[in-house]
Amino acid sequence: MPNSDNSPRYDVIAIGNAIVDVMAPCDDALIEELQMAKGGMSLIDADGARDLYKAMGPAKEISGGSAANTLAGLATLGARCAFIGQVASDQLGDVFSHDIRAAGIDFDTPAREGEPPTARCLIFVTPDGERTMNTFLGASQFLPPAALSEEAIADAKILYLEGYLWDPEEPRSAMRRAIEVSRNAGRKVAFTASESFVIDRHGDDFRALIAEGLIDILFVNEGELATLTGEDDFEAGLAKLSPNVPVLVATKGPNGAVAIANGTRGEVAAEAVDAVVDTTGAGDLFAAGFLSGHVKEESLENCLTRGAICAAEVISHYGARPEADLQALVAAKLGD
Repeated sequence: MPNSDNSPRYDVIAIGNAIVDVMAPCDDALIEELQMAKGGMSLIDADGARDLYKAMGPAKEISGGSAANTLAGLATLGARCAFIGQVASDQLGDVFSHDIRAAGIDFDTPAREGEPPTARCLIFVTPDGERTMNTFLGASQFLPPAALSEEAIADAKILYLEGYLWDPEEPRSAMRRAIEVSRNAGRKVAFTASESFVIDRHGDDFRALIAEGLIDILFVNEGELATLTGEDDFEAGLAKLSPNVPVLVATKGPNGAVAIANGTRGEVAAEAVDAVVDTTGAGDLFAAGFLSGHVKEESLENCLTRGAICAAEVISHYGARPEADLQALVAAKLGD
């Protein structure tokens, strides 16, 4: 049960894929040779993961996963966070568990014995900073409702859910249960659509959650907004969706972001960066920045600015976790 005075133990608790990113630079010719969709994300099986790994150049392993990346940013910004996700009892599972706990994030989901192994995302980064992701979901697909810490969910201001994890049946059931627990405790539910192909597969579910008033904060990029609403025009998509979501956040990459909260609109330009090295995690860290302000009840403009600062930091280096002091960057901009 939550604290007796209803003050939450956590600012954000997230449910997402527990993934280790395996990243390597490559040229555009290799993307074409491997018949990958540049800049996209594809789900692959164990054989596909093995074949692509063989085709990679020297690689770097960094713990990832969309929601986990967001929590890593939030924790750096001083938020109190917890994560629920499934790893296997193997080397990459140990890597993920160590990394997320080392970031100051509570993580108590027991590791799963046997096959399949811990999830991994093979990321090919071209010279323009675009990342082409190939994800083997492995053990992360087998997060059952029984693995949820319902006490922790009820004790968090915000439950943050990752659309990527909606595909497999077990974690989808777990997230539905988590929504119920969170709302029964009077908390908020935030959801990131993750990718247009996820909406293609599960858009009816997402639209139903929105229609039932179960999502308080929704994060989309402009492509996901179009897929979700059926409106190719960005403004038309905002107009269609925003009346049904208390807080809608729509990012536009280098063109900044827009948020509409209960009819109030805010906009922010993208932060300038010397060079875009790797766009992996840009949306995840934008969400981290935005939520770090939202849990402190800051203005919409401040929340968006926080998001832009965090996104700019993460695209300036390889990997989807922050390397610079995000609190210092935010303070320099906002005077916090």
